[in-house]
Amino acid sequence: MTISFGSTKGRLEDARMLTGRGRYVSDWNFPSQAYGHFLRSDRAHAEIVAVDPAAALAMPGVLAVYTGADVQAAAQGPMPAAAPMKGRGGSDQRVPPRFSLTADRARYVGEPLALVVAETAAQAQDAAEALEIEFRELPAAIDARAALAAGAQQLHASVPGNLVLDFEGGDEAATRAAFAQAAKVVSLSAYHTRVVGNPMEPRAATGSYDPAQDSYLLHATTQGAGPMRNQVAAMLGVAPEKVCIVAEEVGGGFGVRFNAYPEYGALLLAAKKLGRPVKWVSSRSEVFVADEQARDIVHKGEMALDAQGRILGMRFEYVSNVGAYLAFTGSFINTVNLVNVVSGVYDVQAVHVQAKLVLTNTVPTAAYRGAGRPVASYALECLVDQAAIEIGMDPAEFRRRNLVPKSRFPYKIVTGFEYDCGDFEGVLDKALTAADWAGFPERRKQSAAGGKLRGRGLASYIEATASGGFAPFDQAHVTWEQDGTVTLRTASHNHGQGHETTFAQIVSGVLGIPMDKIRLRTSEPGFHMTANPTGGSRTLLGLGSAMYSASQEIVRNGILLAAEALESAASDIEFVTGTYRIKGTDRSIAITALAQKFPGKLDLDYRDRPKVPSTFPNGCHVAEVEIDPETGETEIVSYVACDDAGTIVNHQIVEGQMQGGITQGAGHIFQEQAIYDEHGQLLTGSFMDYAMPRPGLVGGLKVMDHPVPTATNPLGAKGVGEAGVTGSMPCLMNAVMDALRSAGVKRFDMPASQLRVWTALREAKAGRPEALAVTP
Repeated sequence: MTISFGSTKGRLEDARMLTGRGRYVSDWNFPSQAYGHFLRSDRAHAEIVAVDPAAALAMPGVLAVYTGADVQAAAQGPMPAAAPMKGRGGSDQRVPPRFSLTADRARYVGEPLALVVAETAAQAQDAAEALEIEFRELPAAIDARAALAAGAQQLHASVPGNLVLDFEGGDEAATRAAFAQAAKVVSLSAYHTRVVGNPMEPRAATGSYDPAQDSYLLHATTQGAGPMRNQVAAMLGVAPEKVCIVAEEVGGGFGVRFNAYPEYGALLLAAKKLGRPVKWVSSRSEVFVADEQARDIVHKGEMALDAQGRILGMRFEYVSNVGAYLAFTGSFINTVNLVNVVSGVYDVQAVHVQAKLVLTNTVPTAAYRGAGRPVASYALECLVDQAAIEIGMDPAEFRRRNLVPKSRFPYKIVTGFEYDCGDFEGVLDKALTAADWAGFPERRKQSAAGGKLRGRGLASYIEATASGGFAPFDQAHVTWEQDGTVTLRTASHNHGQGHETTFAQIVSGVLGIPMDKIRLRTSEPGFHMTANPTGGSRTLLGLGSAMYSASQEIVRNGILLAAEALESAASDIEFVTGTYRIKGTDRSIAITALAQKFPGKLDLDYRDRPKVPSTFPNGCHVAEVEIDPETGETEIVSYVACDDAGTIVNHQIVEGQMQGGITQGAGHIFQEQAIYDEHGQLLTGSFMDYAMPRPGLVGGLKVMDHPVPTATNPLGAKGVGEAGVTGSMPCLMNAVMDALRSAGVKRFDMPASQLRVWTALREAKAGRPEALAVTP
């Protein structure tokens, strides 16, 4: 079936953004608004002996000081943590209590200890510096593996041994049997560095309380109001219907705007106590120590091979540093998202995964673009390259030999997921041709003649999009306005992805109305939408499908109305390009005129329908890098990305998502790393020390598609938001390793910064070819 989409020369939201008319959370202001500032812990682990607010309260303009004691007195509950899985032997995860303001102990640098509210933001900040807190210092546990060791400092009495969850997935017995008959076993250990999400817009929030309704209003940066409303309601101990989350524009999310944060409970408490809205806007420094961070995972992979280079089995062990508390999505991304496509694009059934989630005195980690899937892809695809090298086979040929063939779909993997469709070999071939894989030896010679080391890398990835487990259904609300425009409402928030454009294209294609007559609302007072938030590359295939189906239902609902308006039998009415007409005549009525003639009759609240399942976007990425051995400087000279995202609604947006994801992955490989010292102090707490990817980092980028539409949703879409980073990280590291290997380096871990690459080359010359690799 061919689906028509509305056409556009650009994104609908761009004009508003480029002319400064976007309204972000910090732009909201309210009558009698007060301002808050959070005092944060400057030590990683310490008992709070006493808090003296007297000096702060005496400062000009100060209205109140709230501490952990006030949170306890208000009977606020702990922040919730999703628990969609069991551990080994059916054990439950151990969730340490986390409150809006900690009362007994500080457990990471940046944890909120007190909220000062004043008439101005400057007065609140000045007063916070006058607060007096007495601490009793405690040893800090920073490294996850060290935190598991006997005698390590314990963070929470409710989590003995600092082990939140010991999880496993796959078939351990079958994997053990596969390794027993292997002709060769290849192993590779690696470290996936910790990163800071750093959305363009720092976090902000304004809390308000309505005593007449006993309800709370929170303006906040969010990726979706529904899940955040439920989390905030759990903290406050009220029904979700008593909480409204509002946001218009949000300047980036990447997963770190998915969850509620402790500050929100404190702001709403203050608003209720003072009877005034309380506004807080964080600084970039607070982003580094108070926003959720990500990754920080040590992993070991092993692969069993037969004599012909076929993969018999694989096993992976992960030790994940989840920080001082378990974030709402913290366990999900470090368990389910590590195993849902555990065998990748390869035809192998004997796979086993073990993942340990460990508490440390660091900022909690949670979802970040890819949410565990880039970690699993990195572990697998780097291991695949290592296996190809050890058996002396071309990495592309090794992959081809083990791919799931097109004839095997639908293909069920060992963890129970079923790939419904795909063409892994076709994607591989298209990428290799575009990258001129066969011509690499000559390009390597040319680089060598110029004194450079050249390497190529390959990654064939697959990921599972989110299943939509955070809502019972995907809701699409469509309203016809009297001015002839259409308002779409949903809970999946747009923060750069182009939802306003793609949803309008889908609805325009069905209803036949101009795209500029369609507007999108995702979070506003008075509307509590039930739908999954933005995340897991699911918005288009989930909510886009809901918009598509809702539009078709509206067209069907209009048949009877059109028959009445045209004084005809319903069976004689047809709908073509936005117009109902009597077949074989020139008598017609536009759907916009019909909506105005029958106000409200074509409105639709599309809900309570079955959700679409997960899809499996996949692709093959090929990169080439050049390294200057004298300086360690690495340049990406070529990058080809061939991806199967299913049906594509808007090529411009898909290419933009791929470009951004690939660059984000490159930033992680070459530049980004959040580093703590042994005392738990973040050494990379600003852009002076923490490098971010810039335009031009990925040279020679070519993006192409190889769509195989899925039949699991009406659009045939598979998702694209996280594909770029999932493919680029292993691809680029494999390219770096290929170049370094030619100079004698055997093992090397990210980040491939200039200093680390230079050091690795010098260490290899000194006979230490694995000096910059993690110890297994």
